[in-house]
Amino acid sequence: MRPVTAAQAAAAAVLAARLARGRSMRPPLRAGHALPPGVTVSAVVPARDEAARIGPCLAGLRADPGISEVIVVDDHSADATAQIAARAGARVLAGEPLPAGWAGKQWALQQGLQAASGDFVLTIDADARPRPGLAAALVAAAAEGPFDLVSAGPRFRCDSPAEQALHASMLATLVYRFGPIGPARPPRPARLIINGQCLLGARRPLTAAGGFALGRGQLADDIALGRALAGRGWRVGLLDGRDLLEVDMHASAAEVWREWPRSLLMADVNGPFAQAADLALLGLTTALPLARLARGRPGPLDLGLLAVRGLLLGPLRRSYARPGAGLWLSPLADVLTLARLAQATVRPARTWRGRTYTGPGPIPPRRPARARSPGRTRSPAPLPAGRPGQIGRASCRERV
Repeated sequence: MRPVTAAQAAAAAVLAARLARGRSMRPPLRAGHALPPGVTVSAVVPARDEAARIGPCLAGLRADPGISEVIVVDDHSADATAQIAARAGARVLAGEPLPAGWAGKQWALQQGLQAASGDFVLTIDADARPRPGLAAALVAAAAEGPFDLVSAGPRFRCDSPAEQALHASMLATLVYRFGPIGPARPPRPARLIINGQCLLGARRPLTAAGGFALGRGQLADDIALGRALAGRGWRVGLLDGRDLLEVDMHASAAEVWREWPRSLLMADVNGPFAQAADLALLGLTTALPLARLARGRPGPLDLGLLAVRGLLLGPLRRSYARPGAGLWLSPLADVLTLARLAQATVRPARTWRGRTYTGPGPIPPRRPARARSPGRTRSPAPLPAGRPGQIGRASCRERV
C-alpha cells in the first residue's frame, strides 16, 4: 500500500470513529422549562461597535421570562451601541480601559460577570438572536447533564449562496475534527470545544475559578476557558441549541473568508502538532478525494469519503435558517477552505476590531488530582465557592 493511501485509510478510520459518536447524542435544547423558585439568570452581552446588530439580540433577551437582568458591557464603541442598548432596557456598563494581556471580549465578559447578580450568568454575543425559553433550557440542561458550564450551538443565518457555501464548508471542518454536537460522552479536555456565542455557568463558582481570565489573551477564548475548566474537573457541555438560538456571524462571504479562520483552527489553544494533524485529516478526507475525482482517477476510498461528505449535508442543513444552493455546493469549497486554514495556521491573524493581541499562548489543561487510595473517589480541584451545579440542582430536577 502506498504511503499516501495508507495515511488516507488511517485518516478515514479516525473520521469514522468521530462521526460514530453521533449514534449517542444528548437531546437538543427545547423551550418549555421553568426556572426553579428563587433561581435567577443574568444575561451579559459584550459589545463593541454593534449598533447595527445588537437590537434583535436584546429584544430576544428581554422577551425571555427566565432572564432577570440584561447587562451590556460597552467596550469603547465608536457608534450608538450604548444608546441603543439603553433604549432597549438593558443595563449599560461603560467598559474600563483594556488591561495588558487581555483581549477585548474577555475583558468585557469579566466586567459583566463581576456586575451580575443572578445565580447563573448567560453570556451571549451581540450578533445572536435568542428565543424565549433559552435561559431556562440551559439551566435545566446544566442540572440534568449535569454540567458546570454549558454552551449552545446555534442555527446560522447567511445572506448569500456564496457566504453559505464557504460557511458550511468551514463548519464541516469542525464536525470532521470533533464529531457531531452534543456527544453523550464528554471528550478529554484537550479536544473539548464549546461555543463562546452562548455560555451559561453559575456565577459564584465561575467567579471563584477566575472567570474569563482563564482565556484572557486568546482569540479562541471560549475554547481556552472550556479546556482550562475541564482540566480542573469541571463538567463542560456543548449542546444543540438550534431551536432557541440563531446567529448572523458575518455580512458576506469575504468576511467569512477573512474572519472565521482566525479562530477556527484554535491556534491559541492547539499546539503545532494538533493543528498539523487536523489539517492532514482534512486534506486526506476532503481535498484529496476531490482532487482525484477532478483528475478522473478516484479510488474506492475516495468515492467513499466523497459519499460521507455528501451525506453530511443532511445534518448540516438543520444548522441553517435558510438552507439553499450554497449549502449543497459547499463540498466544492473544501479545497479553498483547507488552503485558507493552512494559511491561517502559518500566518495567524492577531487583530480584531481595531486591536492587535500578542496572546499568552496555549493553556495546558490541568488534570484533576488523583485519589490517594483505592477506596476514595477522584474529585476535582476544590473551588472556594462550591461547584456550579450545586446551585439549584435539586430544585431544577423537581421542576424541569
